[in-house]
Parts: sequence; C-alpha cells; structure tokens
Amino acid sequence: MGSAHVLAAATKSSGFNPSTLILILVVVVAFYMLLIRPQQRRKQQAQQQQNTVAPGARVRTTAGMYATVVAVDGDDVILEVAPGVEARFMRRAVMDVISPGETEEEEAPVDETDTDSETDWESSDTTEDDVDDTVADDAPESDAAADAEETAYEQATGSKKD
Repeated sequence: MGSAHVLAAATKSSGFNPSTLILILVVVVAFYMLLIRPQQRRKQQAQQQQNTVAPGARVRTTAGMYATVVAVDGDDVILEVAPGVEARFMRRAVMDVISPGETEEEEAPVDETDTDSETDWESSDTTEDDVDDTVADDAPESDAAADAEETAYEQATGSKKD
C-alpha cells in the first residue's frame, strides 16, 4: 500500500506543464526582439553607408578621425585626414558619412588680452620692501616643494635622489 502512494505522487509531479514551454518561448522571442533584431538593423545600415561612400564625402572613421574621401579602391578607401595627408583605410573603418551641417565643432578663437596685465604690473605702486617681503615669503614654500618632490621621487623609485 505504501508503494502505491509513492508511485501516485511521482506521476503527479512529473506531469508536463504547458505554461513552462510558453514561458521559455516568450523569453526567446523577447531576446530576439530586444537584442538580435536591432543589432542586425544597425549592421545593415553600416554596410549600406560603407557601400555608398564616394569621393568627396566627409566621413568619420571608427577611430574617431574626420576625413574626406579621396578615392575608393575595392575594399579600401583613401582618406585625406589633413591637407596634403592621405591615408589608406579599409572600407569597414568608415563609421559614418557626415552631412555638411554635422561636421566637427571648431573651437572659437581665443581673445588674447595679456598686454593689459603687463601694463597693470608696471604701473602698480610697489616699493622695494614689498618685493623683498614677497621673495622672503616664497622661500619656505620652495623648500617645501623641493621636499615634496624628493619624497615623491623616493616613493616612485624606492631610492633616494642623488
């Protein structure tokens, strides 16, 4: 009698549960929709851009360099990375074809007004005593800086500076 109860319990727990199969299928479909399909689209778009590269186009390489296409030679592309400087890249190295409005941002010119600071220094009212005090105040700081430099050297090399 005891073995009949064990046998009955074993058959009930090992039954097929269709919800487990449905859960596995949902997970597989979700991975495909969220990971595999978008990656395939990006790869296809990159392939189309690489195949449509023509001389004169402005491109960005996978290394982050901006260049202009000079010639296309099979799987290679000759890019002008600077005026008069040409380099040969594999077509796969072209990451983006850049439209004219999307070019790299150029830095604004720096306004140099250092001449005003020199005239302010020359016209300031300092006496020789003030200059001597300033030099005397800087001396301990330079010793501290030298000590700090020696300590850093000793820590880095493990030996004293000669």
